[in-house]
Amino acid sequence: MGEESDLARCKAVEKSAQAYREEIPEIVNQLVLSCRREDCFDHVGPEPIPSREAIIDLLHRARHLLFPGYFIRHRVDEVNLSYYFGQEAVAFFELLAEQIALAIRHECLRHQLDCTHCEERGQEEAIRFMHQLPEIRSILGTDVRAAFEGDPAAKSFDEIIFSYPGLWAITVYRVAHQLLVQGVPLMPRIMTEYAHHQTGIDIHPGAHIGKSFFIDHGTGVVIGETTEIGERVRIYQGVTLGALSLPKEVVDSLRRKKRHPTVQDDVIIYAQATILGGETVIGARSVIGGNVWITESVPPDTKVFLKKPELVFKGKE
Repeated sequence: MGEESDLARCKAVEKSAQAYREEIPEIVNQLVLSCRREDCFDHVGPEPIPSREAIIDLLHRARHLLFPGYFIRHRVDEVNLSYYFGQEAVAFFELLAEQIALAIRHECLRHQLDCTHCEERGQEEAIRFMHQLPEIRSILGTDVRAAFEGDPAAKSFDEIIFSYPGLWAITVYRVAHQLLVQGVPLMPRIMTEYAHHQTGIDIHPGAHIGKSFFIDHGTGVVIGETTEIGERVRIYQGVTLGALSLPKEVVDSLRRKKRHPTVQDDVIIYAQATILGGETVIGARSVIGGNVWITESVPPDTKVFLKKPELVFKGKE
């Protein structure tokens, strides 16, 4: 009886599952119809759009060129260095040119712009970007040294390059920022949001950040689009360089105006500090303490901190 009962139960479950599956075609029909509604978003059409996966792949390929020998399995030495760069550079160029062309085409079709010869522009902007790689490498070198000099826990440059999330976020930012400067749409934001997902550090590609930039720990850092950061600046986890909250009706009018603070050279900003506003300037060599809230400018050579809170200790008695 027990075996017959189990068999009957299995057949009932199978019949129920089939009944559920038979509902799927109608769900598919409803999904197809939803693509014709204005309140849903989709990209259904003959023209391809940039691939998020390919753009993420580009970031890792860029890291091979910016930090040669670190993120590959085989060895790089003086004998094969030219071969290594040649192989990596050609593959990077072809993929970058393709994705830039797709991004430009997508933007032209979305805004019904005149033809800008996206295939040729893709190759032009890709090679233009690659000409900047030696300079980006040099700037990243200052960022690595800033991390080593600013963090006594760092045992070597290699440790920083391999494992510091702040450096990875800055690397992605510097790649994305250069593409943004060149007028490449969509791709820069995909890149920095990927780094945000990976590290918890949110740097908009439109920000301007000088050399020797160090983010210690990093989780929760936010750097807004129009932020300007000088050289040799150090910030800690949870720092926000943001914009003041605004009503919806004025958002469009401020999209291209400065909304985020300026941080001048040699500033240190400690954990959880919040600095807001496009007119806010943190003067050179200032130190901003943890947990402060700033919406007005700070003169150079100034320390800003909260008063020491009163701590209460209670023993068992």
